[in-house]
Amino acid sequence: MDFELTEQQQLIRDSLKDFTERHVAPGVKERDEKKEFPHDIVKRLAEQGFMGMVHPEKYGGGGVGHISFCLAIEEIARWDASLALTVASHTSLASGHIALAANEFQKEKYLTPLAKGEKLGAWCLTEPGSGSDASGMKTNAVKKGDKWLLNGSKIFITQGSVGDIYVVLAKTDPDKGTKGISTFIVEGEWDGVQPGNKMEKLGMNSSDTTEVVFEDVEVPEENLLGKKGQGFVDTMKVLDGGRIGIGALSVGIARGCLEESMKYAGERKQFGSPIGDFQAIESKLADMATEIDAARSLVHKAAWLKDKGKPFSKQVSMAKLFASELAVRSANEAVQIHGGYGYIKEYHVERFMRDAKLMTIGEGTSEVQRMVIARELKKEFWN
Repeated sequence: MDFELTEQQQLIRDSLKDFTERHVAPGVKERDEKKEFPHDIVKRLAEQGFMGMVHPEKYGGGGVGHISFCLAIEEIARWDASLALTVASHTSLASGHIALAANEFQKEKYLTPLAKGEKLGAWCLTEPGSGSDASGMKTNAVKKGDKWLLNGSKIFITQGSVGDIYVVLAKTDPDKGTKGISTFIVEGEWDGVQPGNKMEKLGMNSSDTTEVVFEDVEVPEENLLGKKGQGFVDTMKVLDGGRIGIGALSVGIARGCLEESMKYAGERKQFGSPIGDFQAIESKLADMATEIDAARSLVHKAAWLKDKGKPFSKQVSMAKLFASELAVRSANEAVQIHGGYGYIKEYHVERFMRDAKLMTIGEGTSEVQRMVIARELKKEFWN
C-alpha cells in the first residue's frame, strides 16, 4: 500500500475541497435548520461525475477506486455530513447493490442513470421490527404469473422520498430464513410505492430519511436483482462496501471538529493567552489529530483491499467501528473546547455533535461491528 496519493486522487481531493468550500459550506447551517434536501448541490455533484465515482465508465461512472471515493466523501463530510451521507448511500448501497448483482440489461437500464446522477437511488432494508436482525423482515414478494406482488414497509430509508429507483429486500420463501430473501429493483413511479413523511431526527437534517410503504406493487420478473434467495448474501457484501463510505464520512466529521477547534483555540483568549496554549486544550487537539490519522489509515486500507479484490470484512468493520466512535469523541471534545459557544447553533461543532452519532448506528451498529471482527478473528485463530 502506497501512502502517497496519485495525481488523480490528489485532483479529486482538491476539486472536492474547492467545491465544498464554495458551494457547500456557505449554506450548510441554513439547510440544517430548514431541513432542506440540497437538490441543486446534488445536481452539481452529478454534473461533475461525483455521484457514481466507483462505477465503471461503461455505465456512466467515473471508474475510480475506493480510496478516491473515500477522499471525496471526507471532503464533503468535513462541511456537510448530510450531503456526504446522500452521496455515500446513493453510490454504495442502491447503486452498489445493482453494480454487484445485476445482469447486463439491469445495469444498462438502472445503473447507468444512477451512476450519472440523473436518478437517485434508495436502498430499502431496515423495517420497523427488524434493524440489526435483517432476517426478521416482514416485507414479502409473492409470484403472480410473470410478476412479483410486493407488500411491506421499510423505515429509516435514506433518499426515501426523493429517490427514483428503490432496491428492496423482501422474503420470497418465508420458511427458508435468510435463504428465502430476494432483492428487487422498484421504480418510484410505480403504483403502490408510497414514500412517507420525512422523519424528525437528532441530526443529518438535510439528508432525506423516510418510511417507504409498498402496497401490492407489481414488479416484473426481469426486475429480480440477482438470484432468487440470494438477497441476504448480497446484502452482507453491499454493507461491507457501504461501511467504507461511512468510515470516510466519520473521518470527515472528525476532521471538521479538529479544524474548527484549532481555529477557535487560536482566536479565543483567556487569562491573556489563546486557549490553544493551555496544556488541557493541547492534549485534546493532539489526541484528535492522532486518532484522525489512524482512522483514515484504517479506512483507506479497507478501500485498498476492496479495490484489490481481497477479503476486507474484518478490516472495514475495524475501520467503521474506530472512525465512527472517533467522530462522536471528536465532536464531544470540540464542543468542550468551544465551551458555551459550542452549544449554540452559530458554531459548526454543535451540528457535528448531532450528526456524528448516526455513524455508530447506521450500516451496522458498533455492537455489530465488534461481532463481525470477533467472528473473523475466530476464523483466523480457531480454524
